[in-house]
Amino acid sequence: MQHGSEPIRTPLWTRNFVAVCLSNFFLFMTFYIYAVTLPLFVTQKLGAAETQVGLVMTAFIFTTVLFRPLAGKWMDRYDRKKLFAGSLLLFAVCALLYPAMHHFGALIGLRLAHGVGFGLAATAGGAVAAELVPDRRKGEGIGYFSLFMSLAMVVGPFVGLTIADRFSLNAMFLICIAFSALSLLCGLTLRLPERKSPATGKRSTASGWRGYIEPAALPVAVASAFLAFAYGSLSTFLSVYAVELRLGSYASYFFAVFAAMIVLTRPLTGRWFDRFGANALVYPGIFLFAAGMIALSFARTPTAFLASGAVIGLGFGALLPSLQTLAIQSAPRHRAGLATGTFFLLFDAGYGAGSYALGVVAARAGYDGAYLVGGLVSLVMAGLYYLLVNRPSGRGVSPRTAE
Repeated sequence: MQHGSEPIRTPLWTRNFVAVCLSNFFLFMTFYIYAVTLPLFVTQKLGAAETQVGLVMTAFIFTTVLFRPLAGKWMDRYDRKKLFAGSLLLFAVCALLYPAMHHFGALIGLRLAHGVGFGLAATAGGAVAAELVPDRRKGEGIGYFSLFMSLAMVVGPFVGLTIADRFSLNAMFLICIAFSALSLLCGLTLRLPERKSPATGKRSTASGWRGYIEPAALPVAVASAFLAFAYGSLSTFLSVYAVELRLGSYASYFFAVFAAMIVLTRPLTGRWFDRFGANALVYPGIFLFAAGMIALSFARTPTAFLASGAVIGLGFGALLPSLQTLAIQSAPRHRAGLATGTFFLLFDAGYGAGSYALGVVAARAGYDGAYLVGGLVSLVMAGLYYLLVNRPSGRGVSPRTAE
């Protein structure tokens, strides 16, 4: 325990930490721009059927999920800087090739390769950030790191749709190429510390599936998959739902409110995590997120629509960095990369499953029905978190003590 006589404030905003945060921001900006604009490219430029649009995201998520655990293993075994830079280079090269795509099959192949680069880079970036953040400020540091991803989550769709609408899809591709290059440039400026000597004897010696998955991070990752499942419907269907409600002009404002709540509360949530522990954020976050999703399913006016976005933002902003930090803290230091990969492996899988399953619900019960189901599913997460992470002993997942 830390006492008042020891108020050490280890520096957080180092040059390396800023570099990895910016690299992650530009990486996710590119990802979210493609997520909302490629359906237009597929239908308008390639002439593919609307039923084929889902394959564009499915191919990407498939290789992302496949390479998440590999990235975690490789980050703990090989040169982290080279792996991170190499994955960013692959991601940037793939971004460069989109304007040359003239056939749907070729685009699917590119999406598979692009998913590899994203899965490696996103996992490696998270592991690098976790390594650079001081232990005493882990919740605060991971919270700020994930804030850059959250900002990209909101700014990316707005930028992509605005450029595609006011200029052209080719202009959108150029912006993505520029963002990918900036992500690579920031990654190349990193100077990572040498690994401590004890890690050489421990580094990823586990065999079998434990060489790719961190078992200690699985309980938190399973709980996070339910959050991602519900969130998948939010990012995928919101613009269509807004048009259905005759609130189409408010869709971008919804994401702006969503982002504002995350940005305004992030400095507090990280410090609360470090001071009061994960439970003080996770349980309120779950109920806020669920309440916002359920309120969204009943929203019929601009005020109700935007208010639900604010409540969802409060919940999501508390949950994502807290769960990610818990996953990292649950594992020994020398398996931090695997813990990060395990967390995002299940998060991405939950996101993909939610986008598909709640799309089926929406086709049968409407988008309001899909958001209602998403809110109820996120409530299930509270029970799972209690059973898997916050054990009846009250200790929950213990932060690592081993080096």
